[in-house]
Amino acid sequence: MSEHGDHHRLSMMERFLHSSVAGSSVLVVCTVIALVWANSPWAPVYETLTHAKIGVSWNDATYSHSLGHWIKDGLMAIFFFVVGLEIKRELVVGELSSFGRAILPVSAALGGAIVPALIYAWFNIGGAGVAGWGIPMATDIAFALGVLSLFGKRVPLGVKVFLAALAIADDMLAVLVIALFYTANLDFVAIVFAGFFLSLIFFASRAGVRMVLVYVVLAVAVWVSLEASGIHATVAGVLIALLVPVKGMIEPIEFFERARFSLRVLEQLQPTRESLNADERQRRAVGEIFVAAEDMIPPGIALEKTLHPFVAFIILPLFALSAAGVAFDAETLGDFPGSVGMGIMLGLIVGKQAGIMLACWLAFKTGLAEWPEGANWGQIWGVSALAGIGFTMSIFIDELAFVDEAMIDEAKIAIILASVASAIFGAFLLNRALPRTDGSDA
Repeated sequence: MSEHGDHHRLSMMERFLHSSVAGSSVLVVCTVIALVWANSPWAPVYETLTHAKIGVSWNDATYSHSLGHWIKDGLMAIFFFVVGLEIKRELVVGELSSFGRAILPVSAALGGAIVPALIYAWFNIGGAGVAGWGIPMATDIAFALGVLSLFGKRVPLGVKVFLAALAIADDMLAVLVIALFYTANLDFVAIVFAGFFLSLIFFASRAGVRMVLVYVVLAVAVWVSLEASGIHATVAGVLIALLVPVKGMIEPIEFFERARFSLRVLEQLQPTRESLNADERQRRAVGEIFVAAEDMIPPGIALEKTLHPFVAFIILPLFALSAAGVAFDAETLGDFPGSVGMGIMLGLIVGKQAGIMLACWLAFKTGLAEWPEGANWGQIWGVSALAGIGFTMSIFIDELAFVDEAMIDEAKIAIILASVASAIFGAFLLNRALPRTDGSDA
């Protein structure tokens, strides 16, 4: 790979890691606040807020949901939209864009999903908790990358790329599991409407429609249709994201031609800062350069960069505040861990490591995969342990899988404990396996 290609990968990864570190820190704080709040004398206020009904009324018709539901089904659709943008970027121009690049992280993600699900099923097959098999399959990309970034320059670029690609492939599996297995009774008319609105987004994008309001209205229509269809509404975010181009709308040569032409026009008109107020030709020439630059920048990358801070610092913290508040009372902890809690903890802590390590070994043994740049088995083991940090996606699936509040709370406690244990053990392994900053091994 060229020096320019390496610099491009490093730049994107550094930005991604930086946002993940900051976002995961805020997520930790909000999780602690939710847990303390739910176990304080003000716990009734927490319950009242998260279950407060918000909606609209028209004549005799009312459409309302709890605040927690709006966050989980509404705001989290934007989170899944950003996840979808990350997935498409990796599939089209990133680490999952070719078989050679994709085989290792995809294999690792499959192994890290199947083995935890089997472990969970072993404890819960035939029982009331069997629907939670998808909970230990997930990896929280923000937390995992956040822990990895604590080691700074000690982490080889190949290890960073491997974990990011693994987590994104894991997100792909989680989205498929949610769409295919955690759905209510399907309304096919609503699904047809969702498909119709998605096709309008596709054709509007290809026709070069620039009005943002058009896409917002169509995106809301897709969300409403899927909300009515029985498919979880957050899947709308991923489906819409897959329609967003992640390559520039024009070729570089066209950009250069348009920019040069407009610059020549401006040079002939001899603009000043004051003349732009009165001369529309000058403003039009500047506008043409701006439009050409917009067409050159991939829309998916621009949207991902714009929305990522909103998701990391507003949506996910709100989700943590509304979903992580579990009361550690005698009723909840009396029989903990039950089959649900045991299945989740062993699935995330043991299953993730076993599944990822086995899948990587098979991929290397068959000769299909190459070692990540600068990596060794100790570092792969550390990364596989970090993949046991399920948190956001695991809690999300938990609330889809169960109706019984006691079962939901047991699962949340198990997710939190397993995620903390995975983070600590993964950090311990990486600290031993990564080279020291002076270049010597640990």
